[in-house]
Amino acid sequence: MSRNKVLRPDRRTILKSLAALGVAYSVVPLFPKVAKAAGEVHYHTWSGYDAPELLKSYIDKYGGMPEISHIATEEESFVKMKTGWSPDLIHPGNYNVLRFKNAGLIKPIDTSRLKNFEDIIESVRSDNSCVIDGAQYMIPTEYGNSSIIYRKDLVDESYQSNPTWGILYDQRYKGRLSTYETAAAVVQCAALVLGYDNIYTLNDAQLAEIKTLAAKQRDLLRMYWSDATQLEQAMASGEVVAAYGWNASLVNLKNEGIDVAMMVPKERMFTWIAGFTMHKNIKNEDAAYDLIDAWSSPESGAWLMENYGYGSTNKKAYEQADPTILANLGIADPEAVLNSSLFFKSLAPEFERKYQTLFTDVQAGG
Repeated sequence: MSRNKVLRPDRRTILKSLAALGVAYSVVPLFPKVAKAAGEVHYHTWSGYDAPELLKSYIDKYGGMPEISHIATEEESFVKMKTGWSPDLIHPGNYNVLRFKNAGLIKPIDTSRLKNFEDIIESVRSDNSCVIDGAQYMIPTEYGNSSIIYRKDLVDESYQSNPTWGILYDQRYKGRLSTYETAAAVVQCAALVLGYDNIYTLNDAQLAEIKTLAAKQRDLLRMYWSDATQLEQAMASGEVVAAYGWNASLVNLKNEGIDVAMMVPKERMFTWIAGFTMHKNIKNEDAAYDLIDAWSSPESGAWLMENYGYGSTNKKAYEQADPTILANLGIADPEAVLNSSLFFKSLAPEFERKYQTLFTDVQAGG
């Protein structure tokens, strides 16, 4: 996910880790890929998001799966579409929607043709990454978080009642902290601790303060991590007691019996949204709207949460999902989670360069 990258584990990884949360699951073989499939819709999505359980009403209506291609990286998909490749439906992160729209690749979606649209959490469906120039360019279907994972047994209890990104700058834990090795994670977390809300448009004076704080943090870190497995091993051993991390690492650590939790910091945590966009050259709109309806249904949303651990944007899905699993995932109250979130957005090139230069200097000892 570019600078604001969030790990999107494949289906096998998620299924393995969710056992920690009391998730019962079965592995159902995926339908084979076909050159031209039911409804003649080409759906470009992430591996695992083509599970038949997420497309049940579509399969029931058309007798089979749509044509599927998998996203390797969103950058690669963007470049291919710029050269003329045209899947009908694309499942990107919200931070890429404006880019796709400005490149003339996608068209507005007619929400009146969707049965489940009104059941989507209003604050998500109306986010300005989904609604652009008054038109709905994305139908958001799921979300995930980046926040602080911490060892409850090794961190001061005060952080449970006063959760804050400040823990990643706490001198008491020198040598036992970690953060994600990207400019966005380092710069934006420091900005929040300093009280800046304009994390995507920080000015030079703010960046100077952030650089000072980031340099102090560097000297407190056990490591910058780039591989989630590396972080999980360090947290399991107790080498690291608090770190910037993702939902998947939380469930993996719980699976190992480690006493960890994810904070909802008072400064807010980061949240990505993903969902459906529609290519401007779509060939079969009726079938495409049916596919979006299938994926965004409460039944699909409940299955997604119980089997993959991501939050559904469909309010009714929470009535159908196992409440114990939702509680263990920390998403039983999605409105509270989302209201405590900062949604990921794309950095303008100017700010991307500035943030990366700052981070490179900090890593080099500057």
